Amino acid sequence: MNDRIVFELDEKPVEALPGESIWQVATRLGMEIPHLCHADQPGYRADGNCRACMVEIEGERALAASCIRHPTPGMRVRTASESARFARRMVFELLAGDQPARGRAHDPDSRFWRWADRVGVSDSRFPEREQAPGPDFSHPAMAVQLDACIQCTLCVRACREVQVNDVIGMARRGHDERIVFDFADPMGESSCVACGECVQACPTGALLPKSAMDLAAGRLAAEPERQVDSVCPYCGVGCQLTYNIRDGRLLSVTGRDGPANRNRLCVKGRFGFDYIHHPHRLTRPLVRREGVSKREVDIDPANPLTHFREAGWEEALALAAGGLKAIRDGHGGSALAGFGSAKGSNEEAYLFQKLVRTGFGTNNVDHCTRLCHASSVAALIEGIGSGAVTAPFMAAKDAEVIVVIGSNPTENHPVAATFFKNAVRQGAKLVVMDPRGQALKRHATYMLQFTPGRDVALLNALLNVIITDRLYDAGYVAAHTRDFEELRDHIAPYTPEAMEPLCGIPAAVLREVAWLYAKSRASIIFWGMGVSQHTHGTDNVRCLIALALVTGQIGRPGTGLHPLRGQNNVQGASDAGLIPMMYPDYRPVEDAAARAFYEDLWQTPLDPRRGLTVVEIMDAIHAGRIRGMYIMGENPAMSDPDVEHARDALATLDHLVVQDLFLTETAKYADVVLPASAWPEKTGTATNTNRQVQLGRQALPPPGDARQDLWILNQMARGLGLDWSYGHPREVFAEMTRAMPSLDNITWERLEREGSVTYPSLSPDDPGQEIVFHDGFPTATGRGRLVPADVIPPAEEPDAEFPMVLTTGRQLEHWHTGTMTRRAQVLDDLEPEAVAYLSPADLRRLGSGPGGRVRVTTRRGSIELTARSDHGVPSGLVFIPFCYAEAAANVLTNPKLDPFGKIPEFKFAAARVEAVGEGRQ
Repeated sequence: MNDRIVFELDEKPVEALPGESIWQVATRLGMEIPHLCHADQPGYRADGNCRACMVEIEGERALAASCIRHPTPGMRVRTASESARFARRMVFELLAGDQPARGRAHDPDSRFWRWADRVGVSDSRFPEREQAPGPDFSHPAMAVQLDACIQCTLCVRACREVQVNDVIGMARRGHDERIVFDFADPMGESSCVACGECVQACPTGALLPKSAMDLAAGRLAAEPERQVDSVCPYCGVGCQLTYNIRDGRLLSVTGRDGPANRNRLCVKGRFGFDYIHHPHRLTRPLVRREGVSKREVDIDPANPLTHFREAGWEEALALAAGGLKAIRDGHGGSALAGFGSAKGSNEEAYLFQKLVRTGFGTNNVDHCTRLCHASSVAALIEGIGSGAVTAPFMAAKDAEVIVVIGSNPTENHPVAATFFKNAVRQGAKLVVMDPRGQALKRHATYMLQFTPGRDVALLNALLNVIITDRLYDAGYVAAHTRDFEELRDHIAPYTPEAMEPLCGIPAAVLREVAWLYAKSRASIIFWGMGVSQHTHGTDNVRCLIALALVTGQIGRPGTGLHPLRGQNNVQGASDAGLIPMMYPDYRPVEDAAARAFYEDLWQTPLDPRRGLTVVEIMDAIHAGRIRGMYIMGENPAMSDPDVEHARDALATLDHLVVQDLFLTETAKYADVVLPASAWPEKTGTATNTNRQVQLGRQALPPPGDARQDLWILNQMARGLGLDWSYGHPREVFAEMTRAMPSLDNITWERLEREGSVTYPSLSPDDPGQEIVFHDGFPTATGRGRLVPADVIPPAEEPDAEFPMVLTTGRQLEHWHTGTMTRRAQVLDDLEPEAVAYLSPADLRRLGSGPGGRVRVTTRRGSIELTARSDHGVPSGLVFIPFCYAEAAANVLTNPKLDPFGKIPEFKFAAARVEAVGEGRQ
């Protein structure tokens, strides 16, 4: 059936595809029709309010806006008739009359002025506004100058329909109508989350990034000299972006139409880039001065020469590699360990684990996955044979029910959250499960704010309803799962009525949610570290896997299991083998066949024993079993639980080499510090949470005498006796494709051409399989395994001495340990100080208020910080971000480990909170 529409466009017969507007047909055929209020970008609908795209339709009295008018069979359209051209010129002249003159334009090269040039308008015969709006520079990131606003409402649609933040709107009526933020607040005082979508959408320069402006003149200071396409270095979403560069500096960042972001960015991706120019950047190798104790760590990062001296690369590398080599040769490879980075490239992660395994002779290698989703990976490999997601987060668009548990995506994965909000606008039902309230709550059909630490009680109750009420997919269970009877018998006592007192959710609500999830055409589950960072984290994920398997909600569009990965390359680093019990592609180090394969590939014997994890390594240092470490791009002196224990371990080491951008809290304990390259200063691949392998391109050189991490790894390996000579990341990637079947059909040349390929890719032209496991699982039996979980309490419970619960995590503006984001000016301006989020009731009980100082104490230590009132935090809970060195949340956290994933219990510790100062009014 041919449902195309044939009509006449400028006297030529043409065909319109289903749903196309006249403007879209003309644009597809290479014709240019001016447009201002229409953005031909993903997520933007046409509005037709600016009238710049008017065309003439035969037989109609009035001209039509081509962006919203759809052709009909036989219609005759003229895009360049005299009446259409006259109308367009008049529109632009009228709008120019309300603009600052071209010579004073905030953005002289804006889309508005470029189109004005094309239609032949350079000035206006109409009078200027009598009283133009004044500038609003209240926001740290963005300048608002509504004297250039044409009320095209692109910024409104960007905010309300694309990012779904609902901050920007139109107020008043008629001649007085104008753009407002919230209730006509200054932008800097509004609820704006600084995603910058409005800036990217604005066609006139009424909204601009401050970083590229001359604020005194109120206009862009300069256009970029060049642009470089790359990938965001922050969370696991993997947004594609473009760096705008001038005079060797990053001016600004714009979003690109990548598969994971469709041009969207968050505040970190768009405005958190200038850390690479921060004066704290390390530009020369550093060596600890003779006689300076490693316990002397009160060091100003701006002046490390009080405790270190500068050295040349030859000396620094000889000392760095020589110290590690001496320990290896004197005490054996098991006396060494390495922490790699999820913030670097796949190629760097692969080489780092290879260096530890072949140069140190040990499997004592790990990275931050141990502190975020290790329990998720353990349960997924056990249950379905793969530690990666079964569907991308974009699959939310095909779901009828979206479950988000233990995750706050509007803060931790903001661009992924936009896809969830978009899906809700299209009719999907959202179920949010989290002890803390969050911004997604207002989009949710159900908000299950359950008792902290009682995830299994909640999830087993849902399983009980699904199995008892026969909501499970019996055919799918029989064909694709194992151990169903064991699960059925296990969950029998976990009725909603029995679990209600434990999890705090009414039994009736539990039943409604179970029915909703099980009976929908397509349900998908997303989770974060609120699920995984528990001593029962693996059990939590086992329950989520069971929910998907028993209902058959996996392997189809809109279904699946998706742990939202925290860092830009934590998926890729794990895939590359940067974990102590697995070689690349999750092949166990204790598997003789796997070990023989890598011994042949790497031409060296390998240790047959699994290595130690992050926390176990710190314990082994205290026990005297590990004497030296090589740490690249990780900051355990901030990120480890019970961090004073970790810091004491670092100070105990005989030899510590740190490779990083700044003198981090960890680098302060180092014997040798090697200055490394930031993400915009290197070329390499990263694999995001969706399994999309993406290419980042170098935009700038490293500063001073800092070097590429790839070069440093080569030199360190040679110092350890390895004959390495990798000259370019493409050479490493080529070796990775031999070591990792998951990369089949993905080549460096293909990534250069396409930018992003999802694994698995079944052929050289297959873009990749977004949805996997539709016909079975990569397990020994081909079936998914159902593993029952018991309700296990947290490792420590509140008591009379420590009556509250502490939980930790991230903020929207800051990321991980703050090494980068707290050196990004906009981000630090937005969130400059350490805060503790408490309920208003608890603040009143403490005799404090918002802005007051509080002391938070656990069995491991105390910190003082500023209180912030948060209605989403339940009474009895305190939430602290872990990015602030001056009040390190991990001084307080519990190092007890999940027995399977070896992940610490960051999300639950018994705590005491005391007021130490009055609140600010």
